[in-house]
Amino acid sequence: MLGPMSQPLELTRSASATEPRERHAFAFVAERLWLDFVNSDRVARGDDALSDFDRFVRWLEAAHLLDEERAASMLRRSQQQPAGALAVLGDARRVRNVLRALAERGASSSTIRSDALAELNRVLGRSAGTRRVELQADGGFVRTFVPVGDAFAGILISVVESAADALILGELVRVRRCADPRCGRVFQDETKNGRRRWCDMATCGNRAKAARHRMKLHR
Repeated sequence: MLGPMSQPLELTRSASATEPRERHAFAFVAERLWLDFVNSDRVARGDDALSDFDRFVRWLEAAHLLDEERAASMLRRSQQQPAGALAVLGDARRVRNVLRALAERGASSSTIRSDALAELNRVLGRSAGTRRVELQADGGFVRTFVPVGDAFAGILISVVESAADALILGELVRVRRCADPRCGRVFQDETKNGRRRWCDMATCGNRAKAARHRMKLHR
C-alpha cells in the first residue's frame, strides 16, 4: 500500500514559453538516475521537485531527460490539459514512493522488490515511443525516450528503466543511505571496498568532518 500524498496536487502558475524561466538547483549525486529521482523529495533536500508540475519539468530538464524545447512544450501542454498534468504529477509521486522503498529496503525484502517490479511493469507497459541516443552540449551522450502521441506519455520511462537496470544487474546491495541522519539521500556505492558513507563529500561529508573537528577541540 502506498502512503498518503504529503501535499495536494497542484499545477501552480507555470511560466509561458516567452517568459524568463526560474532555474532550480537540483542535486545529482546518487550515481544512478532512479536514485536521483528518489532524492528529489523533500526528505533529501528540504524542497520537493514534485511540489508542482512546473518544478517537475525543471527537474526532468536538469536531469537531461528533456531538452529546453521539449520542456517548454510540456509546460504549454500542462496549461492546455491541466487534468492530464496533475495525473502525471500524481503518478510520478506514486512511482517515487515505490522507488524509495526499493532503495532503502529492497535488498532485504522480497515483498518490496515484488511491489516495485509490478510498478515498473505498469509504467513500462502503458508507454509507447522511440528510444534515442542524443549528443549533449558538453560532448557526452545520453539515452532518451521520445513518446509517441500524448506529450505526457512516457515521461517516467527513463527513470523506470534505470530502476529496472538496478534489479537486472543486482545493484540493490550497493545502494546506501547517507550516513548523515539529517540528509535522507540514497546513492549507489561504486567504491571498491563498498564503504562510501556520504551522498556528497562537499556537503554531508564536510559537515561530518567539521563536527569531528569541533569535538576534538572541546575535549
